[in-house]
Amino acid sequence: QLQLVESGGGLVQPGGSLRLSCAASGTTLDSYNIGWFRHAPGKEREGVSCINLTGGSTNYTDSVKGRFTISRDNAKNTVYLQMNSLKPEDTGVYYCAGGVRFCSPPYNYWGRGTQVTVSS
Repeated sequence: QLQLVESGGGLVQPGGSLRLSCAASGTTLDSYNIGWFRHAPGKEREGVSCINLTGGSTNYTDSVKGRFTISRDNAKNTVYLQMNSLKPEDTGVYYCAGGVRFCSPPYNYWGRGTQVTVSS
């Protein structure tokens, strides 16, 4: 069974960068499409980005296009989310999730999340 663990969150000033990692265990990551989601206080959880099995196809929500980059290294069983030019509205708990369809629910496997706080 796929198990996912996020890391790399923290406190960063506006305009700064963070790289989140989503490490898989229990089975090989290359059988799963992966999505990154975030949940901000008082808001619904939203999809941020997603990547297909090989990394050849990606999608981003409009608010992060040009600032965030999703990638994967199947040899390392890890998916990354590079976040640049961070804004306060990027604050939230970031989760990665695995599913069998590209950028579509259901996502059957979820990590516990990593907190990202963008503040001066």
